[in-house]
Amino acid sequence: MKILTLLQLTVTASVVFFTPLHSSAQSKGTALDVMIEKRFKVANKKGDGKLTLEEAKAGMPKVAANFDRIDTQKRGYITVEQIKTMAASQ
Repeated sequence: MKILTLLQLTVTASVVFFTPLHSSAQSKGTALDVMIEKRFKVANKKGDGKLTLEEAKAGMPKVAANFDRIDTQKRGYITVEQIKTMAASQ
């Protein structure tokens, strides 16, 4: 039993100590995603997860300027995931 516990601790320690936390690219992407999510939440006045052009103009002017490029399906609204995808491609 002690050997099994020792083996489990060794494996766990190896995973924890030898797995990189984040690369700088991942950190930047994560920080950008967080910023986009916060701004989207404020701009999305209805809270329905669908940002209209009018909401974008009021709360996310750069997104509003690119609204047609982001709204690839021409639904008249965009989602936070669509904004993050467009931002990541820039």
